[in-house]
Parts: sequence; structure tokens; C-alpha cells
Amino acid sequence: MNTARDHLRVLEDEGLIVSTPVETGRRGRPPRSYSPVREPQHSSSAERRLQQARERGAALRGLAPELDHTETLGPDAVHQLDALHDHLEDAGMEPEVDEQRLTVGLLPCLYEEMLDSEEPAVCSVHARLVQAQLEQAGGPLELRQLRPFIGRERCELILGRRGEAAPSTHADGVDPTVDDAELGAQAVRAFRSQLTPSPQDEPD
Repeated sequence: MNTARDHLRVLEDEGLIVSTPVETGRRGRPPRSYSPVREPQHSSSAERRLQQARERGAALRGLAPELDHTETLGPDAVHQLDALHDHLEDAGMEPEVDEQRLTVGLLPCLYEEMLDSEEPAVCSVHARLVQAQLEQAGGPLELRQLRPFIGRERCELILGRRGEAAPSTHADGVDPTVDDAELGAQAVRAFRSQLTPSPQDEPD
């Protein structure tokens, strides 16, 4: 229970969830109800985090104008990428954002050891957190696919504009309609396929 409370505190501090006391009519500390933060104005932590991402992104583009894709992507999409970058960087995943392809490379993956025991849950939760970041920032971009272990220690997020095909889906048939649970299942299947030797690799 204490471990769960600690994780909930971290999520609330990061502006991903918000808690409210539940009135029971009894003495003592009331229990708390937790719900995801859908709109940043519902959490001062979320508002602060998004503002910091906006300021960091603006400062970076001021120093390196060649990195400014506001004209082609629009300010809302750029802000979404700033917020997602900060979230992934805080998680230690060293994001590499490609604004033209709308992909985000993740180095390294922190959760490989959990996949065997937790199956699609790990990738599904990660996909949902990414989607939540994009929704909180507000804008046209959404998560289309999570590709695990492109190389042994690299994952990739594929983004796209709502109502449009993602730039990187034309060649490889990414399905833009799958939900986060299916994203997790696809991720685990791809991961396991890398661990299974092909017939030509098996010893005679």
C-alpha cells in the first residue's frame, strides 16, 4: 500500500493524475479518489510542466533556427512535441524527435526485463502515457504506433495528425486505428520475434 501511495504521489506531482478527498462521514483522514488529468487546467503541476516545455522549446529554436518547424507543423503540434520530449527525457529515455517524419526514437528502453513477465501491459501503459501527454498539450498530433526494440535497445513512436495518415505509414502499412492495448500486444509480439531464431539461423 505504501508503494502504491508513493507511485500515486509521483504521478500527481508530474500532473498526470489528480486526487480529491472522498467524504465518508467518519472521523480520520478521508480516502482519496484518483483520476487522470484530461485538461491541464485541472492540475497546477500539469500546467507548470507544459509551460516549461513551451519555454524550453522556444529557447532551443531561438538558438538553432534550423530546428524550428513551426511553419510546417503549426504551433500546437510543435508544442505537443516539446511536451512529449520533456516527458520522455525526464523518464531517462533520451528522445530523438524527427519533426519531418513525426517519429520519436527512444534510447534506451528501460523496461525490457519486464516484458517477459508483464507481456503487453508494459508497452500498453507506456503508449497510454504518451497519448496522455499529447492530449494534455492540446493539438493535432496523436500516437499511431509504438515499435519496440528497433535494434536491441531502441524503440520508436510513430505520430500522425488526426484524420491523416502518418508520414511513415505509407511504406509499411501501420494501422492508425489500433488502441493502446493493441499497441502493447503488437510491441510484445515484435519483441518476441526478435528472440526467436529463424530456421536458417538454427544449428544443423
